[in-house]
Amino acid sequence: MANDFPHPDGDLLNEDTYEKKGYLKDNFRVFHLKDCEQKEYSFHYHDFAKILVLLSGDVHYTIEGRTYPLAPYDIVLVDAGQLHRPIVHSDSPYERIILYVSPDYLSSFKSNGYDLSLCFQKAREEHTNVLRISSVERSLLYDCCRRLSASLNDNDYAHDLQHSLLFLEFLIQLNRAVIHNRIQYLEMKSSNTKILSILDFIGTHLTEDLTPDSIAAAFYINKYYLMHLFKSETGYTLSSYITNKRLLLARELLEKGIPATQVCYDCGFKNYSTFSRAYKKCFQSTPRNLMRSR
Repeated sequence: MANDFPHPDGDLLNEDTYEKKGYLKDNFRVFHLKDCEQKEYSFHYHDFAKILVLLSGDVHYTIEGRTYPLAPYDIVLVDAGQLHRPIVHSDSPYERIILYVSPDYLSSFKSNGYDLSLCFQKAREEHTNVLRISSVERSLLYDCCRRLSASLNDNDYAHDLQHSLLFLEFLIQLNRAVIHNRIQYLEMKSSNTKILSILDFIGTHLTEDLTPDSIAAAFYINKYYLMHLFKSETGYTLSSYITNKRLLLARELLEKGIPATQVCYDCGFKNYSTFSRAYKKCFQSTPRNLMRSR
């Protein structure tokens, strides 16, 4: 299954492209990575959630137009569909633990007493993607990370179960830190406020007839300037960004049992064949196959 993941941080930057990285076939995956030389990575996104725990490195992280300076033990939360990449500034070893987790798996641990996706919800409410942990919680979470990482090489009895338990323990400790306010929500160091406004506008009007012309008109800027600015700041073309966001929304609606044809038009696609081809390219399955598998 390793072939499904070219690199958990995205491909090395060798051309001006972006794309979805990896297909998560399990409930979660864990990687412990260490780069000892400076590298440059491309913008990319996933259709699952990502948690990164920085252990060392001279790194900023850019997510959806916001850039954060990271310190050791910072925790980066990336929602499904969010465009992101690390920016490594020196040859200082860049070491991190990366966790991929299925949104469905996260939502399966939700009851009247707890919700393991709470840390993502709180980060969204605070308009940030990075949590800075207090010293006490840092030691607990680091111990969880250390044992979780070590379990990657464990082949002893019930090792898969042990690995799952350690993963859940990490999520529980992380959410406890959030609930008890033993974290700091890190502010972004830099961003283009115009781009942030455009991203918010797209998210709010995703099901409507969004075009470069309509967006440019809403912001009183030239269409070609808008397209150039958007690509330079996010790595995405404007139209591809909108399409990918619509496809992620479409999958959510399909999983709720809404008919594929209705989902197509509810998500802003103008004809079903275009929607179906784009969906299959993104998710390796047709919309109706998802409906049949329910």
